[in-house]
Amino acid sequence: METDSQWKFAQCFGDKGDSDDITEADIISAVEFDHTGNYLATGDKGGRVVLFERNESKKSCEYRFHTEFQSHEPEFDYLKSLEIEEKINQIKWCKRPNAAHFLLSTNDKTIKLWKIFERSLKVVADFNMMTDSMTGSLERPKVDHQDTIVAAVPRRLYANAHAYHINSISFNSDAETFLSADDLRINLWNLDISDQSFNIVDIKPANMEELTEVITSAEFHPQQCNLFMYSSSKGTIKLADMRESALCDQNTK
Repeated sequence: METDSQWKFAQCFGDKGDSDDITEADIISAVEFDHTGNYLATGDKGGRVVLFERNESKKSCEYRFHTEFQSHEPEFDYLKSLEIEEKINQIKWCKRPNAAHFLLSTNDKTIKLWKIFERSLKVVADFNMMTDSMTGSLERPKVDHQDTIVAAVPRRLYANAHAYHINSISFNSDAETFLSADDLRINLWNLDISDQSFNIVDIKPANMEELTEVITSAEFHPQQCNLFMYSSSKGTIKLADMRESALCDQNTK
């Protein structure tokens, strides 16, 4: 006898107040779990990234606040007279190399690599207070642990590589490269090199009046570092192999 699976509401993040009090900047635009499922990242239209961690003290699957930081700020492109929103389009977690977490976040034009780690705050204690009645030898001041905070610092900034709005970022299984896709192009980046990328897909026609489709999403294969897929507004999904050609405009045979 088959038993029906029962789904139930588990947890709500954020304020449960009147929806009229929610501002445009508070609207969530990106959600992403890390590879373990123990951490959850959300991005909003205000350019903020909020991280949650799984509460191990609870038997059920429940998450608690971990940290929050401002990832992107509104910018202005003076060459094109164009405002660049701070809205987070996508977030991707790096595979955890050590005790720190690394993630990529992107708005329409700029990708940032963030390091999130626990930082110990220490204070100097047991000072030698000089007084007239002071006798004996001086004691060395001690450094005591005061608190542990979660810090987020930007490690790389990948900019000026996309003329159109970025819609996708994806980590490669080699843990060294990632791709970024906009409406007409897909670029390949090395995590350690922020001022250079390689164009691997370009569907921009010579005459923009002949434009019939745009790229909507792109993703690396989870295991094979040479394969990736991208979809278009025509409803097609193309599989590309970087071993066959430097420019993967055609789907692999």
